[in-house]
Amino acid sequence: MKSLVTGAAGFIGSHLVERLLGNGHDVVGIDSFLDNYPRPFKENNLAHFLQQPKFTFVGADLTRIDLNGLLQGVDYVFHLAGQPGVRSSWGREFSRYTENNINATQLLLEAAKHIKLGKFVYASTSSVYGDTTDLPMREDGLTRPISPYGATKLAAEHLCNIYSKAYGVPTVALRFFTVYGPRQRPDMFFHIFMRALLSGDEVPLYDDGGQTRDFTYCGDIVDGLVSAAQYPGQGEVFNLGGGSQVSLLAAIEQAEKLAGIKVKLRRFDRQRGDVRHTSARLDLAREKLHYRPQVGLAEGLKEQWHWIQSLGR
Repeated sequence: MKSLVTGAAGFIGSHLVERLLGNGHDVVGIDSFLDNYPRPFKENNLAHFLQQPKFTFVGADLTRIDLNGLLQGVDYVFHLAGQPGVRSSWGREFSRYTENNINATQLLLEAAKHIKLGKFVYASTSSVYGDTTDLPMREDGLTRPISPYGATKLAAEHLCNIYSKAYGVPTVALRFFTVYGPRQRPDMFFHIFMRALLSGDEVPLYDDGGQTRDFTYCGDIVDGLVSAAQYPGQGEVFNLGGGSQVSLLAAIEQAEKLAGIKVKLRRFDRQRGDVRHTSARLDLAREKLHYRPQVGLAEGLKEQWHWIQSLGR
């Protein structure tokens, strides 16, 4: 089997590449090294498998490469590449989100319609639900994103559905809920928080800390991605969450207890685009993908803390 992983040098993408290689797949990984965080982080991610004979890496932008050639011989597409971040998606930056989240997805789907794929798995986000009080969030519930980022990810979801219906591209979209773990992007909260545990720096806390998230360990997300590739249906959407709703302050307390260190929080107002609560209803993923998250928050934070310590200050 041959798989294409877009965003292969990123947080989740690199974990997925490792899993697929371990499962015996030939893997083509592509990444454009967006400047939203320092390139050395992604190069370190690639170092885990760059020399493996079954892995081929392409450093390129999906919107500027021959996608027909890239997809040659591919059985599965895992489309994880995109422009991340809720708070940075406003104003002049929005064009980067439309280019990397919408246009890139459409071009990849357009190329995929010409070949026989086992599955086209698209990485979406819980941000498509917006600031709803209808919890837990259901796949058939209202989608009303409150950030430009969420709007572009929802648009790409719709493109997957359109290409599934019009051309038979076997798409499945997965809505990720607050993913954490080793190799987490340096702009994400637990990475920022744990680096501050080592350095003694203040940690910015937006809102009052009472906001809740459905924290999901990266290994569980990879389980969901691999299961989605084997799912016989198409044109569907599934939530991938961690199975529990935890306040940010409670998560902070767990991390502090784990490290044996207290941090100083610097409080800021709630930011535009941030939602108050997320919680994933997992019934559909359990039933159809046999998805069952295995790693609880305490165990997952321990794994991320060990990784952060390995990076040093």
